[in-house]
Amino acid sequence: MKRIYAAFVLLGLFGGSNFIYTKWAAVLVSPGQISLLRVFLGFVPLAILAWRNEVIRRDQVRYLHHFSVMAALATAFTYFAMAKGTSLLPSGIAGVLGGSSPLFTVLASGLFLRHEKMNRMMVCSVVVGLTGMVLIARPWESMSAGDTISLAGVAWILAGAMVFGLSYIYVRRYLSPLDIAPLAIVTWQTGLAFLMLLLFTDLSGISQILLDWRAAAGLAIGLGLLGTGASFVLYYFLLQELGAVAASGWIYMTPIVALLIGWATGERVGLLEILAVIVIFGSIAMLEVGRQQVARKEAVPL
Repeated sequence: MKRIYAAFVLLGLFGGSNFIYTKWAAVLVSPGQISLLRVFLGFVPLAILAWRNEVIRRDQVRYLHHFSVMAALATAFTYFAMAKGTSLLPSGIAGVLGGSSPLFTVLASGLFLRHEKMNRMMVCSVVVGLTGMVLIARPWESMSAGDTISLAGVAWILAGAMVFGLSYIYVRRYLSPLDIAPLAIVTWQTGLAFLMLLLFTDLSGISQILLDWRAAAGLAIGLGLLGTGASFVLYYFLLQELGAVAASGWIYMTPIVALLIGWATGERVGLLEILAVIVIFGSIAMLEVGRQQVARKEAVPL
């Protein structure tokens, strides 16, 4: 259990800090270039580690279609959508919206996974969580003359969160039963995602990232090594240990981390943002209660 708790905390810290690193990098390079560099810098240490541990095998090629789906959706598209949305929003707001992935995981789990069913409490948690997302996005302000929140940015972040949330279901259904080492899966996934992004990304001006050491270090270490490489290994570890819904719960830590970092760097954090976080964490509590109710019901012998 100590390893599970440590994985949750580390993923929350890595995930919550990704948004400020993306914000810094977005001043110098495009969202596509951020995604490309992030995936490449995460893939290199993973590939070295996978090679040293001899977890990549020829027979895994038969599952290339599964690896490609995860690479395209859960990595290439999700990272681009998050980078694009964060470039248009304050990093704290982007972080709160990016924490909505478990809501989509819960919905998809109830629809596609027989062993992870939903009850009324879990449905209510989704509604409450979505309410918190609306509070943080403030669409009514975007419709006024004093537009402070980009609806396009909100849409990109939520699109990335939705696809990433649904990816838990795909992994649980198609990859987890294969008994492939998590390190092998993430190496295939990030390597294929890098090739995909390389095909579609304009590389003009990508060297501009080197003009700011803070942005370069944040992209290389924060987004690449920790936010991608280490996070993927921890993510698959939790997925195998806990299941799709419970494993996705670490993402609920990202709003607090992202908002605190945003506040520390000068972004506005008002009562509405605080209320939204309280509502979102209320949805977490409801989700956990509902999940425990389902577990207890399934444990009762017929």
